[in-house]
Amino acid sequence: MLVFLPFIQWRNIETRLNLKLAIIGAIQLGLMYGFYYHSFLFLTVPEVLLFTIMTPIYITLFNDLLDRVFRPKFFISALLAVVGALAIRFDNISPDFLFGLLLVQGANLCFAIGQVSYKRVMAEQPNMAQSSVFGWFFIGAFLLASVSYLLFGNLSKLPTTNIEWGILIYLGVVASGLGYFAWNSGATKVNVGTLAVMNNLLIPAGIIVNLAIWNRDADLKRLAIGASVILLALAFNHRYVNKEKEGEQNA
Repeated sequence: MLVFLPFIQWRNIETRLNLKLAIIGAIQLGLMYGFYYHSFLFLTVPEVLLFTIMTPIYITLFNDLLDRVFRPKFFISALLAVVGALAIRFDNISPDFLFGLLLVQGANLCFAIGQVSYKRVMAEQPNMAQSSVFGWFFIGAFLLASVSYLLFGNLSKLPTTNIEWGILIYLGVVASGLGYFAWNSGATKVNVGTLAVMNNLLIPAGIIVNLAIWNRDADLKRLAIGASVILLALAFNHRYVNKEKEGEQNA
């Protein structure tokens, strides 16, 4: 929020637009991270990363909901993706695992809703510099994060070393600050299908980082089985969308 406050255009901007962006930020960043980070208490890093693969489906479904178009085959894709996720732990499903899975899906929904909403809101402002209003996105996230901290924060868990503070500053300024601005700005320049697909780049990148830097163990065989089923879901989804486009062109 501090990074983008100096760029906010305080005059000649509709209050309604500022409020929309603040709500989007509260959902896409504040609420999403609340679900996402809490899921690490119940799941391993590879599991969390793998289960985020359902975000593209939520993006397309939410976009269709706003367009008042219902495509039931998307639900088949979603169910296949859930089966693929469960395949990773099919012989050892615990209440903690299931709860963690639900937490990640909550994060996925928040992230999908935020992306689609931002894309639609800014489509109504084609000539506006996004940097002049993006600070409201972080104001909304900051307000929700502040409430969460008051409810669940623990002062004893704050960083205590320069390295820890440095990591926290990097996450705030670069990863979340510049990263979310670049991501959401890019979302306004591509179609929903491209946006949905790009969400999946987190999966291989996250697993590679987890294995390469922290050298954490992962059940690669089981991950491969689950990922294969989920990729099948994505392939089914992609084929259905292409057929629908062909039908529209022929019509």
